[in-house]
Amino acid sequence: MSADGLQLRRLFNVCTVQYISVLMEKNPPNIKVLISADQRLQRLKEAFHVKYEEFPLFYACAPGRVNLIGEHIDYCGYAVLPMAIEQNILAAVSVNNSQTIHLANTDPRYKDFTTSINEVTIDRENPQWYYYFLCGVKGIQEQLSLSPLTGLRCVVDGSIPASSGLSSSSALVCCAGLVTMEANQQSVSKVTLAETCARCERYIGTEGGGMDQSISFLAEEGTAKLIEFNPLRATDVKLPDGAVFVIANSCVEMNKAASSHFNIRVVECRIATKVLGKVRGLDWTGLQKLGELQTELGLSLEKMLGLVEEVLHPEPYSRDEVCKILGITAEYFSTSILSANTQHVSHFKLYQRARHVYAEAARVLRFKAVCDSAPATAVPELGQLMNQSHASCRDLYECSCPELDQLVDICLQAGAVGSRLTGAGWGGCTVSMVPVERMDSFLRTVKEQYYKPDARRAALLKQSLFTTRPGGGATIFTEE
Repeated sequence: MSADGLQLRRLFNVCTVQYISVLMEKNPPNIKVLISADQRLQRLKEAFHVKYEEFPLFYACAPGRVNLIGEHIDYCGYAVLPMAIEQNILAAVSVNNSQTIHLANTDPRYKDFTTSINEVTIDRENPQWYYYFLCGVKGIQEQLSLSPLTGLRCVVDGSIPASSGLSSSSALVCCAGLVTMEANQQSVSKVTLAETCARCERYIGTEGGGMDQSISFLAEEGTAKLIEFNPLRATDVKLPDGAVFVIANSCVEMNKAASSHFNIRVVECRIATKVLGKVRGLDWTGLQKLGELQTELGLSLEKMLGLVEEVLHPEPYSRDEVCKILGITAEYFSTSILSANTQHVSHFKLYQRARHVYAEAARVLRFKAVCDSAPATAVPELGQLMNQSHASCRDLYECSCPELDQLVDICLQAGAVGSRLTGAGWGGCTVSMVPVERMDSFLRTVKEQYYKPDARRAALLKQSLFTTRPGGGATIFTEE
């Protein structure tokens, strides 16, 4: 870990909350820090002063995350198992009465942006970085009925690689929500912030399920979390000793909001829910998630997998076939089931998507059970679950890519007991579980076989291959 990262960990390492209910209702911590003791914060303070000729009033931090297991199932209503990471989004902020929001970024690739507080609009057809920030602003504004908002000046600094599957965009949304709350002198619990930021990211067109925002606010130093939904709750998961989690970036970028891959999977799961519900005699019109369907039927995950095998066929379903099964018109299908950026899709893989979701949901519960019982075989057992997860993401959910598959293979050959894509997929990162005694040879082999043969990857190596441990959640802090 870098010196900067270690200092930030110390700054954000607030007291552990013993009971989940207390954790959920607490507000994000607001602490005083010595800015000059951390180089990154000092650089951010100086950049803010150069930009606006004043100093920040406060700072906000929201971490990225790595999902250890449970991919593409949060929006289906199922539990996931992520942890926060050291990499994060930082923002330096001042407030004023200008009725204007000024946004700047320390990365010169990202343009400045200014908008009126009375015209907070988000262009989902043009997913620029500042629109993610405005998602957080707009979400908190609507949640708290804030009118008018206070004016803001803000400089953002990010250490999460963009489009890497480590939740850089959601961390930016969460950071902006935190900024808006603090700037307008409001007090909001972590769970409310998480739920609000999960909803408001849909302003930019991403129909996610809430994992990224939940772990960003509810994370605690030293523990992964089982995140469950409806109602939102987080349970500590102690990871086994003797193994380290390593993140490796494939260096293939994928922006969820800039393509329809992600939302197509959401829609396919929605259609599978309705078809299975219809066949089982339920009122399918209100069913949106595969998890809701399981609850309605009162069946185990194993029996839901049996239902998928019994009812759904592996061949893709056409629009006409779905409409015939559900007894609906093509217009109803387009307006009430499809989303804005999936109108062009003509065929849907219902069997594959539903089978992945139910099996992955079972793997998450098994992963937690192994961590809780801590058998001598915990590390290889968890590794096998991770390998099964990647195979399912690759073959059934089809959210991998050749580079991710190559990287997973290299990681396994280099000594990982388990390796899988993490995040939405179609690029981004893998997460591997590596026994401590193999760490040096693992890192050396992955560098030699994946990064160094490619000039672009080699140039990005420093920020692309790193170990990680569970970090803390989103924080507000002010200067001592």
